[in-house]
Amino acid sequence: MAKSSARDSIKLASVDDLFTTEESRAEEQREKVLDIPLSEISDFPNHPFKVKADEAMLEMADSVKQYGVLVPGLVRPRADGGYEMVAGHRRKKASELAGKENMPCIVRELDNDQATIIMVDSNLQRESISPSEKAFAYKMKLEAMKRQAGRPSKENVCQVGTNLIGTRSDVQLANSTDESARQIQRYIRLTELISPMLEMVDEKQIAFNPAVELSYLAENEQQSLFDTMQSEDCTPSLAQAQRMKKLSQDGRLNVDVIFSILTEEKPNQKEKFNIQRERIDRFFPKSFSEKQKEDLIVQLLEGWYKKRQREQER
Repeated sequence: MAKSSARDSIKLASVDDLFTTEESRAEEQREKVLDIPLSEISDFPNHPFKVKADEAMLEMADSVKQYGVLVPGLVRPRADGGYEMVAGHRRKKASELAGKENMPCIVRELDNDQATIIMVDSNLQRESISPSEKAFAYKMKLEAMKRQAGRPSKENVCQVGTNLIGTRSDVQLANSTDESARQIQRYIRLTELISPMLEMVDEKQIAFNPAVELSYLAENEQQSLFDTMQSEDCTPSLAQAQRMKKLSQDGRLNVDVIFSILTEEKPNQKEKFNIQRERIDRFFPKSFSEKQKEDLIVQLLEGWYKKRQREQER
């Protein structure tokens, strides 16, 4: 009985296994590039990178029309059929503009966190990325990394999460970019801004540092600030943004306070008196520094002013 049981447990190799080489078995497991209909590829959920039909996109579409997509996209199968784009949203848009029906893609099985990390990493390599794109991308990747790392222990809970071996996720993320962990957290703060304020950051109408401070304002305070900025055609300096943040934290920020702060005259908004250099440089020795030129101009003006005063007293 024991011998019969031992014989039953022995599995004989199939004919296919006997005559299949190691190379062919590896080939079966290797990822292949497939031509996939664009209609079957959906965008990545909450994709943070804007795909615009700008001049660069039109140039890419012309290239795709002439040469095709040279670098395949990366997709993952959807549970309900079709595919989800992980890397290649701009190539997909260019293919659509070029009138293509299919796009070459690598199909890879990925869970949500793996797909998120690859999606962010593939787009962060682009030359031009807006602050809002970085902000949401860093936030998505950091959350995915923290889920992969596991929950922090109760003894070592921090705001940004700690992985199982004690290295903070934001530090790990910083190691893979040219940003510091602190700067990454400052970018993520921008996701707390209301949409019209975030658009102003992208358009460089609000500088990055004041924007980070303003992200601590409540949503209704931000809306009041935005309305005041629009009506008064001005934006807060860093010092003003910091004051508003402190007042908000103290519960003392309202529309009137926002208006009074914004309408203050900033040092860099004071009207400046400029003289074209070519009009005055010929009067100074070439060895004169800018400071010497300024001192001499002031000295001459003082002499002229005193002369006028004496003439008026006669």
